[in-house]
Amino acid sequence: MVHATVLKLYVMDKMEIKGKWNQWKGRIKQEYGNVTDDDLRYEDGKEDEMFGRLQEKTGKAKDDLVKWLRSLG
Repeated sequence: MVHATVLKLYVMDKMEIKGKWNQWKGRIKQEYGNVTDDDLRYEDGKEDEMFGRLQEKTGKAKDDLVKWLRSLG
């Protein structure tokens, strides 16, 4: 059984995403020029779809993508 604290390291909280999303969007677009505004559109309940688009465009696994986003601040 995976401990909840360990899971929290890999799963982004919706409030964390919402609170930092505008800041992250600019950084993502700077790093990955192939990411579009549509790819970065955040909608409640569709976080998995958004992460899927970002994984496809960045070539990062979800865990790596989450770690990278958190490293942006």
